[in-house]
This record gives sequence, structure tokens and C-alpha cells, in this order.
Amino acid sequence: MLSITSQYLTRYRRLTADRSDALLPVTGAQRRFLLVRSLDPTGRPDVVPMFFAFPSGTIDPQRLRAAARRLAARHTALRSRPTVVRGTPVLRVAAPDDADVTVTRPAAAPGEPAADTLRRALASWDPQGPPLRLFLVRDEERDEDVLAVALDHAVCDGRSLARIVDELGAAYGEEATRPGEAAGETAAELATYEDAVLRQLAAEEKGETPAAAAYWADRLRTLRTHAPAPRPVRAPEGAPPSGAAQARLPAHDGGISFPGLLDACRSAARELYGPDRTVPLGYPWGGRPAGAEPVIGCFLNTLVFPADTGHGPGSQATADAWWDDLDRADVPFDAVVTAVRATGSGWTGGLDGLLTVDDDSRRPPLTLAGVEGREVHVDGRPVRGPFAVSVTQGAEIRLRMVWDRAVIDDETANRAFDALTHALRP
Repeated sequence: MLSITSQYLTRYRRLTADRSDALLPVTGAQRRFLLVRSLDPTGRPDVVPMFFAFPSGTIDPQRLRAAARRLAARHTALRSRPTVVRGTPVLRVAAPDDADVTVTRPAAAPGEPAADTLRRALASWDPQGPPLRLFLVRDEERDEDVLAVALDHAVCDGRSLARIVDELGAAYGEEATRPGEAAGETAAELATYEDAVLRQLAAEEKGETPAAAAYWADRLRTLRTHAPAPRPVRAPEGAPPSGAAQARLPAHDGGISFPGLLDACRSAARELYGPDRTVPLGYPWGGRPAGAEPVIGCFLNTLVFPADTGHGPGSQATADAWWDDLDRADVPFDAVVTAVRATGSGWTGGLDGLLTVDDDSRRPPLTLAGVEGREVHVDGRPVRGPFAVSVTQGAEIRLRMVWDRAVIDDETANRAFDALTHALRP
């Protein structure tokens, strides 16, 4: 029987055999985001925003839009729109001259904080618009302009963000040119991008063996449905849809191991869902395939860690199981879900928690014409799952946890965050 990746490639080749428009295949990671979007009643995609505060009046919106258009013209993924054609997920690629990026100044209600204005702007994201958009809001209280650089997650992963920030700043400092002037350069990048995607799909096709499918089916067999919410929740009136907590901890020698972070998330899940549950925790893993150029795109697979909220079996067992998981990390997410469901499981692929880890040396500030923006957070945005934890490691450890207030009440979430930080203290 053909693997899911093999079936996808067959459908893609059949679809594009007699078409002249620019359609490119998608990676397993992109298929997951398109699947999640299709299951959302509003069709809302996962959006990745980065926020930077600049002194008021620093940013020239027209110059910024021109820089963002040059950036999109140079990178295939940033001028492509994820779509489904005759049941087959693809990227529809615009020509460099047609690279579209919007710079919007959302209107603020009288006295409305900048964070609320940005939340409203991002919540109104039109799935049919360009994958890269910029929003500029005046923060009257701090006399700053806050710039949101927002992307559809289906065209970028965490490894792409630092490069996007760096190149947007560089393009802002360039002389104005038409996006299509470097046509040869963009044509070469398109070929390089397509090569990277095909290499990724080849790695996924090779990794998607019957033995790997059987491994994941056994590993995740106890996942049935979402773990139940602690109790029916009514969010505070007027509160944004998500809550957030953050902390800073002293850095360990060499940072915290990834299994240690998984165990800490297990401690948080125990507070959220009680003992003796198996909670699906997702985390991105991987990189660009061997031999591929480091193009901007969405390549990181989502792996699932079945977090048993009991008090065992211990950190070493977590580490051992995690290393075994990484041996099968090339199996795309949709193939893992299919293998688990073939066992009779009711799990649909939903994740109760998400863990992301970053290195602060890989998060350069956005610099526009020599002015360095200060990265800020805008809390309260919708959360795709019940809770998510982000960890930034460097000279210190910065922890953030956000939660969906329709699923988890603030008191329970703060207890879970306390358990998380306690588990990570030296």
C-alpha cells in the first residue's frame, strides 16, 4: 500500500501534468496546517506574528511596504498562497512583480490600547489575502509605534523568522527597485525552493515505513480524545480569549535538556487535567532536508509526546522514549494520525499542549534605517489548543505559557504554570 506521502506526490504530479499555472507541492508540515485550517469553522489559518516597538514617527509606511514587497519577491514561500486544488494541497505562486504585501494602520477606538487594536486586526485575518502582512499601530501611552510582522504559518517555520526579520531590515535600507528587476535571481530561488520541498517529501516518503507507522500507532495508542477540561469555564467578562503567564529563571549549565522541558510540561498537564491522563503534547522538530539550501518555508514536522500525567516513570525514561521518537521524526504528522486511528483510537490529531523552544541568539531585533526595534508581546490572542509553552534559552531562561480561557480557567492555569516553573528550577 502506498504511503500518504507517495499518494500525495502521485496526486500532485497528476494535477500539474497539464497545467500552466505555477503550483508547487507542499511539505508534510504544510499539509498539517492546511488540515487544521479546514477543521476550523471559520477557516482561520495559524498566524505567526512578531511585534516590535519603535520610537513614534520612526517608520515610513511606504518605504516599509516597498521593503516587504522586495522581500516577498525574493522568496517563493512569501509570495505563495496555500490552497487546495481538486482535493490536493498546493502552493499557488505569484510572479515576483505580483508579490503582494499589505501594510495596514488599523483604526483604534477612542482610548483603545494598542494591544487591543492589534488583536482585533489579527483576528480579522482574511485567509484569501497575502501570506505576509504588516500592521502598524500607535501606542499613545508609550509614545511608540508598534509594528506587527505577521505570517501565515503554512509558509514559514521558526527557523525562517530570524531570516525574515534580518532581510526585512536590510531591504528597508535599500534603494527602491521594482520587485521583478532581479528576475533571474528570483527564478533561481524558486527552483531552489522547489528542490528543498521535493527533498523534504523524499525524506518523508522514505521515513514513512510500515515499521515506523506501527511504532507511532503503539506509542500513541492511549490517545483517545482531548483530555477533559478541569471544569466548565466561563471567561471573565471583557477578558481577551487567552490568558498568559511568564517567568525568568537562571540558566542551567548548557541550558535545559529537551526531555527536561517535556517533563516540566507533564507537570503542568497534571495540574490542568489531573493524574492518570495521557495528554498529547506537540512540538516542532527537524530542519531542512539533507543537501537542501536553507530557504524560507515551512519544513518543521510536528511530533507528539504522549504525556502521562501520573508521577512516573521518571526523567531518564522520558529521555529514552524521546530519543526513540526522533528515530522516526521524518514520518509526517498526518501519517502518524492515520496510523493511530487505524488502531481504533478516537484521536483526531488534536493537541492539548504545544511546546516550542528557541535560542535567544537566533532572535535578532528588527532594525530599520539604523533604529533598533524592541521586541514586545501582545497577549490575549486566540490559542489553537488548550495551552502552549514557549521557552527561550540564553543567558537566562524565559518561560511563557498561554491558555484558552474557554477551556482552562485562570486559577488552574496559574497553578499549572507554577508547577512548570518549579520543575525547571535548578
